[in-house]
Amino acid sequence: MGILDKHTVLEKNVTLLAIFAFLVVTIGGIVQIAPLFWLENTIEEVEGMRPYTPLELAGRDIYIREGCYVCHSQMIRPMRDEVERYGHYSLAAESKYDHPFQWGSKRTGPDLARVGGRYSDAWHLDHLRDPQSVVPESVMPKYGYLEDRLIDGEYVGDLLKTHRFVGVPYTDEMIENAQADFLVQANPDEDFDGLLERYGETVQVRNFDDAPGISEADALIAYLQMLGTLVDFSTFTPVASR
Repeated sequence: MGILDKHTVLEKNVTLLAIFAFLVVTIGGIVQIAPLFWLENTIEEVEGMRPYTPLELAGRDIYIREGCYVCHSQMIRPMRDEVERYGHYSLAAESKYDHPFQWGSKRTGPDLARVGGRYSDAWHLDHLRDPQSVVPESVMPKYGYLEDRLIDGEYVGDLLKTHRFVGVPYTDEMIENAQADFLVQANPDEDFDGLLERYGETVQVRNFDDAPGISEADALIAYLQMLGTLVDFSTFTPVASR
């Protein structure tokens, strides 16, 4: 009996086909899963990574609420065309505090994993108000109304508690000072030393929408401006290459 004949027998025998399919899936699963039991951590520790500040976390929730993830991914694949356009490929550590992560797979708009610092706050404001004014071919809807929605961070401490419950290392001090940190990040005239002590010197402190009060636009821009900025890729070396 030739190979083709044996294959035909396998295809025509439902029970035999099911047994062999189960064996293939089982072996494949063991090969992928078993090594994880010998690893202390599946995510490489990378210098510079920190939890989101209260304002950035609020901005991330607005990003999700408005459905930005539907058209923008945050995952740069390790391929030449990807890294030449967007920058260094994404690291697992960069998403370890995301619940849920924003990797995505659809790019109606560009990937945003490295958008932080690429454009000014004024550019982001113009882009939210009228996307076509800065990118004529854009199909993005207008989000100018975010500037009119003021937020006070009253419940941002509860938001930090929720994220701590799923593993984000927010301390008691961070949670106790959540609203104060939320307010001070968008107000550079206040004393923000405590904010920097808790979250590090990479925190950007300024009035993001250049208007009185803290708006949803402030929070969203604060979030966008930190994306991809925490890891210094000029000195980063993957573990396998060290």
